[in-house]
Amino acid sequence: MSHVRPLEAADIDQVASLYLDTFFKRGKSPSKDLIACLEEFYLSGPTVDPQIPSLVHINDSGAISGFVGVNVVPMKFSDTRLRAAFGGTLMVRSREQDPMAGARLLKGFLAGPQDLSLSETANTTSLEMAKALRGVAFASYSLEWMRILRPAAFACDMTLRKSPLRTWALPVARGLDRLHGWNRRSAKTAAQTAKAQPVKRVNAEAFAASVEMLTSHYQLRPNWPGQLLLHVTHQAFEKPLHGQPVAALVMAPNGTPLGAFLYHLRKGGIGRVLQVLALPGREAKVIDCMFADADRRGAAGLRGRTHPAFLDVMLGRKIVFANATNTIVFSRDEAINDCFRRGQALVNGLAGESWGRHIGGNFV
Repeated sequence: MSHVRPLEAADIDQVASLYLDTFFKRGKSPSKDLIACLEEFYLSGPTVDPQIPSLVHINDSGAISGFVGVNVVPMKFSDTRLRAAFGGTLMVRSREQDPMAGARLLKGFLAGPQDLSLSETANTTSLEMAKALRGVAFASYSLEWMRILRPAAFACDMTLRKSPLRTWALPVARGLDRLHGWNRRSAKTAAQTAKAQPVKRVNAEAFAASVEMLTSHYQLRPNWPGQLLLHVTHQAFEKPLHGQPVAALVMAPNGTPLGAFLYHLRKGGIGRVLQVLALPGREAKVIDCMFADADRRGAAGLRGRTHPAFLDVMLGRKIVFANATNTIVFSRDEAINDCFRRGQALVNGLAGESWGRHIGGNFV
C-alpha cells in the first residue's frame, strides 16, 4: 500500500533520478555531484532537523514515486523564536497513476512540529493543493520581475538560454541592440546613478556580514545562529548554470551599507537576482544601483522575485511582472499572516530554499 515516510540515506539515488526527470527531463542517470548535493542539503546539512525531515512517497510496488524536500530555518517573530520549515522541490512521478501522492506528501510535511510552514517554489498544482489545506499565497512575494536593458539580447537569452545556439546568436542580438541604440537611455541613467551612489563589490563573507544590519527592521526574519548564515551565503554564490556571482554593497557617504544585492550573470545574458536588501527608505537607491551595475557589465537584463518592500519603487522603472511560482504560508497565527500582508516578513532568497546549490547547480 502506498505511504509517506521520512527520507533515508538509501533513498538519495532514487530521489536524484526523480529530480533529473522532473526539472531537467534528460532521462540520464544522476551524477555523483548531484547525489552528494541532495544528500547534504536534505540529510546532513545545517538546515536539516531530524524532527522535521524531508519525506518520500512509496508506491504500491515499494518504489519512491514522490518527494518533498524540507529545510528548517530558525526565525524570529518580534521577540519570539520560531522553527520555520520550508517545503520545496515537491516532485511526483506518474501523477496520473496516483493523483493523491502530492497531497499526501504535503499533508505529511504540514503535520510536523514546526511553528511555521512555508514554500517559496509552489507551482500551479502545488498552489491548488496548498489552498485546500488552508495555505495562504501572498501575491506581493510571488511575482517574478524582469527589467530589460538590451531588448534583442534579452529575447535571445530567454529563448535560447538552454540551447547551444545561444553561443552564436547572442552576439548577433547584441549587435542589433547597439545598431538601434536601444540601450543609450539606460546607459545614461546608469552612469548618473553610479556617480551619485558608490557600490562596493564584496565576497560571500562580507555580504553575509551585512545581512543582519540590513534585515533587523523586519518583524519576521531568519535568526541564523553561528556559521549558518555564512554557509547559506557560500552556497548561494555557487550557481554555475546561472553564471558568475555578482555581490555588492551600496554605500552611504559615511561608509556604512545602505543596501546589498546578489545576482548571477552569464556573459551578455540575463542576470538572475537572488537577494536584494535595503534599509527602510533606501530601496529605490539600491534598485537603481543594481540596474546600473548590471548595465555596466553588459547584461541583457535582470530578473528576480518580488518583495513588498521593493514593489512600490519598481513602479515607473520599466519593469515587467509575471507569476511562475508562489510563496505560500501555513500558519494559524493571524498575526503572522498579517505580518506577510504588511510586507514585514523576510522570506525568499537567502531566507528560503533558493540559496541551495541544487538550484542553479550544473550536475550534467
